[in-house]
Amino acid sequence: MLDEVRNAFTSKVRAKSNKWRPQDPHPTLFSPFDATLLSSFLRFYKDFPDKLAACSSVATGPNRIYQLPIMTTNGACPFTMIAGFFEFLILEGAQAGLSWEIILNKREGYRAAFSGFDAAKVARYDERKREQLLKNAGIVRNRLKIAAAIQNAKSFLATSEEFGTFDRYIWQFVAGVPKQRKRGQSVPARTDESDAMSKDLGRRGFKFVGSTICYAFMQAVGLVNDHNFSCFRYRELR
Repeated sequence: MLDEVRNAFTSKVRAKSNKWRPQDPHPTLFSPFDATLLSSFLRFYKDFPDKLAACSSVATGPNRIYQLPIMTTNGACPFTMIAGFFEFLILEGAQAGLSWEIILNKREGYRAAFSGFDAAKVARYDERKREQLLKNAGIVRNRLKIAAAIQNAKSFLATSEEFGTFDRYIWQFVAGVPKQRKRGQSVPARTDESDAMSKDLGRRGFKFVGSTICYAFMQAVGLVNDHNFSCFRYRELR
């Protein structure tokens, strides 16, 4: 099935993206996506929903993360990459009130604007840097969200120092084991675990960390596996 998906998707990219060249890395499901490839993928998914046995029901609800290329870039795999945790704290906070597609289109813009999601560098941003970010069309130019990202970098570093690593802190909310959705259960917008995470992150000075945002973050970094049972990623992550 994956070969069929790759072939169909590659045809779409070749036809619709003038940036793709034969000598470039093959844009399979497991390659990084720039904004152009993202747009192509979204068109592909709409044209060929049967080719990708993925999470259409999840994607249409409040937890939409698995339909989109975020599923293919890190696959919502359980991981402990420190930069990855900070990246999704920024992206999920930026998404508040907006569509996830907007944020994914700006993902590389955020990476460039926020020093490759290096929390130590972001924590040192001064007022001049904030004003530069407010003029950066590659990100969501919202003063509160930009200020939150900088504050969250400071809280991220403080929490990491307290616990040794941020992953040691964040995984405690699921007792170190990804939560698996039972067959027949609907995908929640929030859970007791995301409520607890939201409350504790807020206590530690994090901003834009409501329970719904925290649950989407948990999906993104693999603390929960909400893939549909028919989804190829659900079977791979069990």
